[in-house]
Amino acid sequence: MNKVKPKKALGQHFLTDLNIADRIAATINDYRHLPALEVGPGMGVLTRFLLQRDPDVTAVEIDSESVEWLHCNFPGLRVVEGDFLQLDLAEVMGNRPFTVIGNYPYNISSQIFFRILDYKDLIPCCAGMLQREVAERLAAGPGTKARGILSVLLQAWYDVEYLFTVSENVFNPPPKVKSGVIRLTRNSRTDLGCDPARFKAIVKATFGQRRKTIRNSIRSVIPDFPADHPLAGQRPEQLSVTDFISLAHL
Repeated sequence: MNKVKPKKALGQHFLTDLNIADRIAATINDYRHLPALEVGPGMGVLTRFLLQRDPDVTAVEIDSESVEWLHCNFPGLRVVEGDFLQLDLAEVMGNRPFTVIGNYPYNISSQIFFRILDYKDLIPCCAGMLQREVAERLAAGPGTKARGILSVLLQAWYDVEYLFTVSENVFNPPPKVKSGVIRLTRNSRTDLGCDPARFKAIVKATFGQRRKTIRNSIRSVIPDFPADHPLAGQRPEQLSVTDFISLAHL
């Protein structure tokens, strides 16, 4: 069949540089013993390098045209047609640990990583490419302006590395921004030591008013927050995961 036409509504920008595709596939080399789930394979530029490393690859693709292309060009590939954000990933992958990788659609990249958190106990490693600004945000540490809600929630469970930047000129069609490749590796934390829902509520409440200090932004969650608390004068981007856990204990 003819090549797949990129669809703006699906946020499709097909990578054309094979060397970069190979580098992205290599980000999960340490987990080649696990099956891999690829998100949005498109025309399979990344898929071919994943299959070279391990034939146990499942491709999740929402675009029916891309699904047909993959069946024609990768006859041994397991393809699941559907919306990654709506699928039961544990069921798709047989309730066994797996890695996640992809050239993630820019328009849903943050939602994809929230979804990763839902399956953190099954996903020891997740890597791939997304808009550089978002990639930098996910990897941002305490004290950086890019730090946000998803930075903290991910880093509670994963070590997040920003690996390299990709030019907009190696895509069809070229996006208007550069891309970044990141890798998430599950850390040793098995429990937050606090109510996870409360932890998440505090992170969201404080970053929802990120220009305010903690003493002011946290009162919607902790009305009687002590004004003399050691973190009271800080702003949310200055806090570590451990700091947010300590606030959740109040």
